[in-house]
Amino acid sequence: MKSRNVRGKERERVLVASLLASRSKQTQGASFLDLLGCTACSAMAPAVWAALRVLTRQAVGVLKSNAPASNGLACGRHRLSATGCSRRISSEVRRLQAAARMPEIATDHLDEKQVQLLSEMCILIDENDQRIGADTKKNCHLNSNIDKGLLHRAFSVFLFSSDDKLLLQQRSDAKITFPGCFTNTCCSHPLHTDGELEEEDAIGVRRAAQRRLQAELGIALEQVPPEEMTYLTRIHYKAQSDGVWGEHEIDYILFMQKDVELSPDPNEIKSHCYVSKEELKAMLEKAKRKELEVTPWFSLIADTFLFKWWDNLHNLKQFMDHSNIHRM
Repeated sequence: MKSRNVRGKERERVLVASLLASRSKQTQGASFLDLLGCTACSAMAPAVWAALRVLTRQAVGVLKSNAPASNGLACGRHRLSATGCSRRISSEVRRLQAAARMPEIATDHLDEKQVQLLSEMCILIDENDQRIGADTKKNCHLNSNIDKGLLHRAFSVFLFSSDDKLLLQQRSDAKITFPGCFTNTCCSHPLHTDGELEEEDAIGVRRAAQRRLQAELGIALEQVPPEEMTYLTRIHYKAQSDGVWGEHEIDYILFMQKDVELSPDPNEIKSHCYVSKEELKAMLEKAKRKELEVTPWFSLIADTFLFKWWDNLHNLKQFMDHSNIHRM
C-alpha cells in the first residue's frame, strides 16, 4: 500500500512539473491538453479542469513533502524552493482557469484593431472595489461571465471647456460594446500594470484616463495631467450591449475643465461635440424617443448626478465621496 502511495505521489509530481514547464514547451495557443499529448480530449475538458483544481490543492503538499530540504525542487528549467514552485503553480492554474472561463466567441466579423484590444488585462475587483486579480478585456465583457459576477474597474471622464461646455463623443461603429452610442468624453479601463494599479487618491485610474484621452481623442499627455483631474466618486452598474457583450463595472467619475486640442481616432470615435446643459437635455430627450442612442452608464449618471455637478464646476469638493459606491 505504501509503495502504491509513493508511486501515486510521483505521478502527481510529474504532472505538476509538466504544468510548470508548459510556458516554455507549448506553442502559441496550445492548451494544457495539447501538452499532455491528448489529441481526442476536448470533450473531456470539464473533467480535466475539475481534476486540475483538485490537483492544485494537493500539489503544494506533494511538492513540500517530496522536496529535499536543502537543495530545493527542480521546477521546469530552474531549481526553486517548494514555496517558489507553489507560487508558480498558483499563477499557472489561474491562467489556465481564465482560459477555461473564456467561451469560444467568434470575432471574425469584428474590427481587427478592436479585437486586438480584447487581450488587454483589466483589473478584477469585488463589489467593494477590492482588487482580486486580473482578466482579459474579452473575458470581462462577455455576458456569460458577467452573469456569474465577473466585475472590473473602469472610469468615465467628463471634460469641460473654459465656457462650461461638456465634450461628448459618439462611439465608433467599430466598437464591440455600444457602437454608435453617444457618451461622455472618455470611458475605459485602468489596466493591470504597476502604474495603473496604484490606488492612493485613484492615481492609477487617473493615469489610465490620461492614456485613453490621448488614444481616443488625440489629446497630448501634457494637456491632461492626472493631477488636474478631480476624482469625485464611484458608481456600480451592469448593462448588456447585445446577446454576447456587456459591461459590469465599478466606474470612477473624473472631472476636468480645460481647453484642449483634439485629433480623434476614427476607429474609436465616430463624432464629437461640445454641448451646453440645455443641448444635452435635448439629446437625452431624443434618446428617450429612440431618435439616438446613449450609453447606459452615461444615461445613469446624467439622470442622477451630472447636472448638479455641472452647476458647481468651480466648487466640486463638496461632492467628493471616496467612501461610498453608488449602486445604479
